[in-house]
Amino acid sequence: MNRASYPPAASVARTVAEHFRHHAAGRAPPPDADTIERLINAAFWASLRREEGRAPTISLAYVPREDVGTALFVERPLPLDPHTLTKLAPAVERPGIHLGVWPNGGDLVVWGATRNIPPFTFVVEVIEPGLLVIKHRRQGPGGKFANVAVLQGDDVKIIDVEGTKQSGCPDFVNTLLGFEQEDNSDNVLLALALSMRAHRHGGSLLVVPHGSDEWRKSILKPVPYTVAPPFSKLGQLVKSGIRDGSFKEAVDAIGGLTAVDGAVVLSDAFEVLAFGAKIGRTESGPFVEEVLVREPIVGHAPVKVDPSGLGGTRHLSAAQFVFEQRDSLALVASQDGRFTVFGWSLGAKMVQAYRVEALLL
Repeated sequence: MNRASYPPAASVARTVAEHFRHHAAGRAPPPDADTIERLINAAFWASLRREEGRAPTISLAYVPREDVGTALFVERPLPLDPHTLTKLAPAVERPGIHLGVWPNGGDLVVWGATRNIPPFTFVVEVIEPGLLVIKHRRQGPGGKFANVAVLQGDDVKIIDVEGTKQSGCPDFVNTLLGFEQEDNSDNVLLALALSMRAHRHGGSLLVVPHGSDEWRKSILKPVPYTVAPPFSKLGQLVKSGIRDGSFKEAVDAIGGLTAVDGAVVLSDAFEVLAFGAKIGRTESGPFVEEVLVREPIVGHAPVKVDPSGLGGTRHLSAAQFVFEQRDSLALVASQDGRFTVFGWSLGAKMVQAYRVEALLL
């Protein structure tokens, strides 16, 4: 790693170190700022290399080997440098596999690979060339991760957990921030959001109260694809607590429907009621005039915007729907990777739009 440093690594290291020091929960001490800077540098320079023409996708976890249980250990620890990481990348590119890193003889080394890491372990993941995410596994079951910071080239985004939570955000946004909800239903929405984003066609998902037809007042008639009876496979799996392959299949089936022009209407009991639905407005009802746009990033100032400036027809329609159906939620994925959650704020008395793509990486 005797090369020019990646400047954002130094600028973000102290803040990230304080986050992990505050949340330290395991036997091993969290990384200090210097260690974090070195980990980010190694991941960044590795992300710009190629192995057999492919960019590496790797995840580095700062954890001692004795804290992970069953894992793959190498006899001789490997140096933490871009060359080593690029060579190892093809073996660990599948989701959920981390290269374990820990000090050895005064230097950082790779001791092997593991799927098992304790909560609040520092992880830096290479998403694509020049795009890194710093995250940690959440406390509790499920193994889901909460993002701490996103680095893309010179752009650094620190996730503002407390500020966003205090804004009166929807429960689903709280889940993205790392706060588990009692009924666990928002983790299902997280799976749906990731599926929506993955197909890259863009799409809209409207989550409405179970057992109510009020949503129909805000949908143009006739609805092209009404589902009768409602598709309830996902709801049945959630109710039974099943999270196996059939759960993923049901999630992806619904995620795929969002690629159809129009919106998917989903009850909060996870029943598909319609897809391809065109959002209109209640007869003689007012148009939404302003939307408060927030991004859960430190330093971001909320701004009120005209709905027409939100980013296209999907966003305008979602804002109108939530303005009328105030007990609903609207999730909108853009083709360029942006993801927005629309919800009604009782405190602000207006529609709030949360740009959350930094939480979904």
